[in-house]
Amino acid sequence: MRSLHDPTKPMTVADASVASGLAQRDAEAALHWLTSEYRGHLRVTEDGHLVHIFPHGFSKPWETREAAWVVLSSIGRALLGAGRFIVRAWLLIAMVFYALAFVALIVAFTFARQSDDRDNGGSIGGAMLGGLVRALADALFWTFHPFSPMYMAYDYDSIGAGSFGYGDMRGSPSRGQPTVPFYERVNRFVFGPIEPKPDPHAMRARILEEIRAMKGRIGLADVMRVTGLPREQADPLMARLMLDHEGSVDVAEQGGIFYRFEGLRKSAQDTRSASASASRVPASRPRAAWDTPKRVPALTGNDPSSNIMIAGLNGFNLIASAWMMSHAVTIANIPYLLAARTSRFPQRIVLPDSGTPLVFGLIPFVFSAALFVLPVTRWFLSKRRARSIARENARLAILREVLARAPKKQYVADETLRAAFRKATGEDPSSKEITARVVELGGDVVAGPNGEIRYRFADLEAEAEAVRHERALASDDEVRLGSIAFSSDD
Repeated sequence: MRSLHDPTKPMTVADASVASGLAQRDAEAALHWLTSEYRGHLRVTEDGHLVHIFPHGFSKPWETREAAWVVLSSIGRALLGAGRFIVRAWLLIAMVFYALAFVALIVAFTFARQSDDRDNGGSIGGAMLGGLVRALADALFWTFHPFSPMYMAYDYDSIGAGSFGYGDMRGSPSRGQPTVPFYERVNRFVFGPIEPKPDPHAMRARILEEIRAMKGRIGLADVMRVTGLPREQADPLMARLMLDHEGSVDVAEQGGIFYRFEGLRKSAQDTRSASASASRVPASRPRAAWDTPKRVPALTGNDPSSNIMIAGLNGFNLIASAWMMSHAVTIANIPYLLAARTSRFPQRIVLPDSGTPLVFGLIPFVFSAALFVLPVTRWFLSKRRARSIARENARLAILREVLARAPKKQYVADETLRAAFRKATGEDPSSKEITARVVELGGDVVAGPNGEIRYRFADLEAEAEAVRHERALASDDEVRLGSIAFSSDD
């Protein structure tokens, strides 16, 4: 690093060795490490010589962006976690405490004015009592009634000593299905289902499986097939794998680059003979990235009954708190309401101005409104995310078409790529979109006999030919471990 003053210029292993004074084998290993660490690229000349280049030099401008993203993601996760805690705590209050408090107040108003009910023809609580009691009855039915699909039953067959589960229309708990707590369904309703974190080693495991299946010789096209990564990301990833798994990179006579991992072929599945061992090594290739296209996550992940129940309970609290605010029902005014209704000759009630109702008004109203605003906002944002996922699936579809034809040295028609894009997104691609995908894969435009646009991918063709040749020469002896000379279990 000290001796290479301008790493943005192309250099060979010999250049690095002369500049640094290191042995060529050490310079080569160092260049591979630098390629992985600083996202360098490999080029190959017409004579088959490798050339290293570091577009960003020995700097990491992406770390600032990635570090900022990590910080923002951490803040976002903290806010999201706090929000989930608030929502869970709030729903416990709003759906239980407030519902019971509202009903208790209305019942108190109703009984307090029984003596003059016929004279007044109504009451402050009477207008709401029927609606509130009916809403609570519906909520209780959808939660506890044995004929309700949301019936709560104690499931002794669940994991642990027992847990509450939700049954079917017959009232028996659902078997074989994990019980989702009510608070978690509420959490999904507001914030959406929690997406599982991807396994950071899963991608590497697929590449290693591909290496074994392809006799320890692969090219970047094989890596892109199983990972879906663009070429500029697959290149430095392979440099890291070479360091971690004692691999090497070679250039075939025709100029194709391929990677060799002979050590990864060793297997203990059968140690009797090379042929037997080779036959027992898994030969099936991992699935291609486009075989499992990305999908838009569900908005809530709940069943419709759960969403209706949660929306109904939240709507009940929203309406009740709005009524309390419209009638200025503060805690200080509740005694006036009760006293006025117990009077022998009731008069029109004029409540003193004691401020905005908070406990039974503004606070439950704001939070209940937020519980509706958040899922609606997520619904709008999901439309944008759906377009982004469709674009990524279109990129994978184009990659599939190219990798299906380039190794056979076939031209790829422009209409073929457009059709793949159209099928993935439902939209016609622009010429700029297709050109960007072709450039990513190192393609060139070639006019057809009738003037149609076709593409040729010379690098992928040379790479495929080199890998096929090397695999044909791969020996099965690379798989064999040899006879067991000592075993500690004897």
